[in-house]
Amino acid sequence: MPIILLTNENTASSSEILAGALKDLGKAKICGTKTYGKGVIQQVLTLPDGSGLKITSEKYLTPNKTEINKVGIEPDEKVDLPDTVKNVLLVEEKDDTQLKKAIEMLK
Repeated sequence: MPIILLTNENTASSSEILAGALKDLGKAKICGTKTYGKGVIQQVLTLPDGSGLKITSEKYLTPNKTEINKVGIEPDEKVDLPDTVKNVLLVEEKDDTQLKKAIEMLK
């Protein structure tokens, strides 16, 4: 069954890792815009005086060993939303050019 993932600048962390893995493995196509680029795991260590220290402890790579941190994942089909869309989280279906393209890609 074909799979099309919709991504944008809010696609980050685990959703971004999944998108990269499915794309690398040839299991899905990506439609939309480049992902956020969050490919590291960070921890906050509490110091004795109560202050904290944030350290990067691990990084994610896609199956093809591509680093995504501060880079993001480029879609197979780059599709921007219309300029009339003010909030990517509140896109009406009639204005959703990314969804329309994804449906077209499935046919």
